[in-house]
Amino acid sequence: MITIALAEDHHVVRQGLHLLLEMEPDFLLVGEAADGLETVSMVEKLKPDLLLLDLMLPKLHGVEVTRQIKAKGFTTKILILSMHSDEPYILGALRNGADGYVLKNENGVELVRAMRKVAAGQRYLSPALASIATGLKQGKGTTPDLYETLSNRERTVLQMTAEGRSNAEIASILNISQRTVETHRANLMQKLSLHSQTDLVRFTIRKGIIAP
Repeated sequence: MITIALAEDHHVVRQGLHLLLEMEPDFLLVGEAADGLETVSMVEKLKPDLLLLDLMLPKLHGVEVTRQIKAKGFTTKILILSMHSDEPYILGALRNGADGYVLKNENGVELVRAMRKVAAGQRYLSPALASIATGLKQGKGTTPDLYETLSNRERTVLQMTAEGRSNAEIASILNISQRTVETHRANLMQKLSLHSQTDLVRFTIRKGIIAP
């Protein structure tokens, strides 16, 4: 039996995936989450064999979810499910520990095949992404990135600020003080050489953290 956790913020899509998983006798859905922070907590608690992870999650981006889960040493395999076929999204996910990347326009049969391969310890990329796999092997896109200098908490504050959340709301979600949120924001702005909210939003869009 393959235990599976599902992270997808759109309820209708999550319902469809739930039904697809229920049709496979050796798949057992053990948990669902609708945002990135909830997803990390879910994996820590349930330790599923496989996490089917939407890339564009609120509060914490799918790439950052992947990085944090892998950094904690969990053996959970991670299959990214995304509508984005652009190279930066895919290379970012794979370089941060994703075990596979499947496009949302694939049919159910291909998605199930991808899940089985990743659960078995194999890498999977949608057939349309073959050239990306070649680029990964050749080490493309290894230019130093200022985003990598941010701490986990700074990355979380960055995304939630870009999503338009107030300091008070972020403080409540993360169970920290508003002053601490302000400090994290000031530090990340300095590290990234950003000077305004507009700069911050543009940076997160360019990085693929939030959608335009």
